[in-house]
Amino acid sequence: MYEMMVGQPPFIDEDPMGIYQQILIGKVSFPRFIERNARSLIKKLLVADLTKRYGCLKRGALDVNKHRFFQGVTFNDILAKKATGPVIPLVKDQYDTSNYEAYPDSIEEAPISVCTSGADLFASF
Repeated sequence: MYEMMVGQPPFIDEDPMGIYQQILIGKVSFPRFIERNARSLIKKLLVADLTKRYGCLKRGALDVNKHRFFQGVTFNDILAKKATGPVIPLVKDQYDTSNYEAYPDSIEEAPISVCTSGADLFASF
């Protein structure tokens, strides 16, 4: 949720140990545009102690579903594909990508995995 709203993860650092330290400290900085109910839910989802984290409590996912952030959302309608979102994009057909940003194609070749052991990597696939 945080990353979708802000555009970056809540814990960032160039050093993986720095990210780990931030996670252990558990302090998240929120930009001003993140509304109060969203902040509340994100904080409850990022609690380090599993016995206190939303989604891991006695009611499981219901704690998340019933949070004020999701007030007015009918999850059964979403599952049944009856719900509509607040923004419905216009699309011409199933191949229309006009609602996405254009990114240039990569000019680099994809890396090729090499098995040096001689075993067939897909034998049990």
